[in-house]
Amino acid sequence: MHSNLWVEEVFEDIYGMRFKVEKVLYSQKSEFQTVDVVETKGHGKMLLNDGLVMITERDEFVYHDMITHVPLFVHPNPKKVLVIGGGDGGTAREVLRHAAVEKCVMVEIDKCVIDACIEHIPQTSEVLKGHEKLELIVGDGVKYAKETTEKFDVIIVDSTDPIGPAAPLFGPEFYNDIYSCLSENGIVVSQGESPFFNADVQKSMLEVLNGIFPKVFIYNFSNLSYPGGYWSFTFASKGLEPIKDFDASRVDASKLEFNYYNKGLHTSAFMIPSFHRKHLKGLIQNPETLF
Repeated sequence: MHSNLWVEEVFEDIYGMRFKVEKVLYSQKSEFQTVDVVETKGHGKMLLNDGLVMITERDEFVYHDMITHVPLFVHPNPKKVLVIGGGDGGTAREVLRHAAVEKCVMVEIDKCVIDACIEHIPQTSEVLKGHEKLELIVGDGVKYAKETTEKFDVIIVDSTDPIGPAAPLFGPEFYNDIYSCLSENGIVVSQGESPFFNADVQKSMLEVLNGIFPKVFIYNFSNLSYPGGYWSFTFASKGLEPIKDFDASRVDASKLEFNYYNKGLHTSAFMIPSFHRKHLKGLIQNPETLF
């Protein structure tokens, strides 16, 4: 994974990113993947699954802000939230900052990820040690979505790339089950890959969502540690729209402080670049107030 104390993530033999490593803190092979935590020189502690960067202490707030606060401020009263994946704890952490949330169920398939983060990355995992509103399940999120009878207002699919244990989280059967788990006004937001490097994966994800949900959108964010630095989330709902149904005054009223998210950025994240819009033509609804 690293030589001369650098960790390198290589994408499809065309692109690589290197991070200076000061110390390897954790390295285990679970039944699903290799899980590593390293202390880097410039990005703090870093979690890698199968050699792919999942989070770093320096910029994890970007991803976690955008995957949670966008749907939670669109839904008028998000009482029950389901997080599938998210073993580092950052998504659950942000969900549980919302006063309206009465219960957050988190289903992570790999206990090794949870253990590694609890031991070495308290910045994201503190909430996993115990929170009165959190139900933490070590198990298969696909199976959970198929079998649960609970209904959720917001579902967040905080997954890795569509390889290995996360592959089923990108298919139509899974999203049909997600649709069934959602309440009447339900929203699902999912990790949506890179517009530059995973354009075809984005297309197939959005085709799946369009076959099931009446409202489908995509929004973008920038961070330091994913290939290309420019990534997306998908947003699908039974009716709510991310701009039209966004009440910016709720952000002020929440009195929450954010490191990345704000009400202006909420809206602008859906203003996707022209190349991206062209590529996804017919697969996303442009919010009425934007274009």
